[in-house]
Amino acid sequence: MREIVVLSGKGGTGKTSITASLAVLAGNEAVVADCDVDAANMHLLMQPDFALSSEFYSGELAIIDQNACTQCGVCSEKCRFGAIPFINNTFSVNPLSCEGCGYCQKVCPTEAISMKSRKSGYVYISNTKVNSTMVHARLDIGAENSGKLVAKVKNEAKELAEQQNKSFVIVDGSPGIGCPVVSSLSGANYVVLVTEPTVSGLHDLERVYSVIKRFRIKAGCIINKFDINPKKTDEILEFLRKENITHLSNIPFDIRFSKAMTEAKTIVELETLPKYLIKDAWFKIKDELTNN
Repeated sequence: MREIVVLSGKGGTGKTSITASLAVLAGNEAVVADCDVDAANMHLLMQPDFALSSEFYSGELAIIDQNACTQCGVCSEKCRFGAIPFINNTFSVNPLSCEGCGYCQKVCPTEAISMKSRKSGYVYISNTKVNSTMVHARLDIGAENSGKLVAKVKNEAKELAEQQNKSFVIVDGSPGIGCPVVSSLSGANYVVLVTEPTVSGLHDLERVYSVIKRFRIKAGCIINKFDINPKKTDEILEFLRKENITHLSNIPFDIRFSKAMTEAKTIVELETLPKYLIKDAWFKIKDELTNN
């Protein structure tokens, strides 16, 4: 089983559209993992059935026992996050402001405060429209520790792939270079970079590849909308040559990407040039994995 992670240095490059297209092409050869948990939307294209769900807990939340609380206000005074306001003659914890540090518990003179595990989101295991298994998640509003949720989604996907004897795990990673991206890269065999020919596209491609190099993972790159700025495309190609990154494909701008999304489809489900270019890129990725 080989793990393929699709990343982009910035949002809006078409990363999720490309990932979903690869997942459709792979069909039941692969388990799909949506690790863009802060803004998950691959389910819109893969149409999962949300067959199984489980709560995800991470971090802690302060809880005040109102029967033991004397309303002394020490906790509110000491909380540097302003998470314990005095409302309706009662001190209570605002979950969105509480950082779970536990200091209020330590300073409470009546031991009225305890720390409880915080529900931060949900993990789902689904069947998709192409008869593949998809592991995805939803992070609650204001919740943190998305890196831990990414790790859980990836581990679930890898376990299912091994149990079902699948050839690939295809991971839709988060944009940027933060903790969720680092968590996505852990244990990966290959990275597909999706970029666009803009100033920020090249800058963020260089930035995210600097992270990938630390993991010593082989990478390939798809330049999406390559024809909107030929000069910048040439600069990206030069960067790929310099860093020995495989150039997988140039995808032209095509308004039918948007048409496909409005129909909850991927571009490879329509008869378009991008369909065959992405299909060719998928064959190249499999060859790279075979020879790696």
